[in-house]
Amino acid sequence: MSKLHRLKANVAPLGPRVGFLAPGDEKDRDRVRRATQPWRAWYNTRRWKDLAQAVFVRDRYTCQRSGVICISKSPAPDSPVAHHKTPHQGDPKLFWDIDNIQTVSKAEHDGPIQREERRNPADRWR
Repeated sequence: MSKLHRLKANVAPLGPRVGFLAPGDEKDRDRVRRATQPWRAWYNTRRWKDLAQAVFVRDRYTCQRSGVICISKSPAPDSPVAHHKTPHQGDPKLFWDIDNIQTVSKAEHDGPIQREERRNPADRWR
């Protein structure tokens, strides 16, 4: 009997697709967003953390959309997220307005709210 020989692949590996992110590419996506949207750095400030905490206390750690009590730490679905009701898109007045921010659960923020924002891009980017 003769030995089997391995054949060379006839197809080259595919390059990255436009708009496609593999599960490990989230850091690259964040890097690009930080470079093109400098206001994202505001989320890392003490001022933002204090403002978000004030919103959580005001809302009694309760999701203002679903009524879920937000008692866990991220990334748990019932962890609190400070969500801008009206997208700010870099407008400091909207970003820092406590009346424009509400407590929502991470599950609500990452699910229904994100779907709504994708459906209504005009509202999202005004």
